[in-house]
Amino acid sequence: MGESSISSDLIRGNIDTIILRVLCEGDNYGYEIIKSISKYSQGQYELKEPSLYTSLKRLESQGNIASYWGDESQGGRRKYYTVTPQGRKTYHHNVNAWKMGKKLIDQLIGSGEGDE
Repeated sequence: MGESSISSDLIRGNIDTIILRVLCEGDNYGYEIIKSISKYSQGQYELKEPSLYTSLKRLESQGNIASYWGDESQGGRRKYYTVTPQGRKTYHHNVNAWKMGKKLIDQLIGSGEGDE
């Protein structure tokens, strides 16, 4: 199993939180969310469109984000997403849960023999 497949498996459960992070910085549309995630990961992770839109639907149905249509003067209209106050709370809760989980996993899988 290659390094990229491990990264994708580890990231998969945190996609909603990653999207919320992007939207906490400002309203955005699908393609730009994907580009932001790639930029934040320095090109090491690329979120695929089906995963993005599945997460966006889930986040919206949970009340963590809301969507609206932009007023594009050129090209097609874009659907923008904005984080809600509940979404900001969810983001901060998920980040804290990640930090606690990371600490526990580090304890569980660290060998104690000069971890690299």
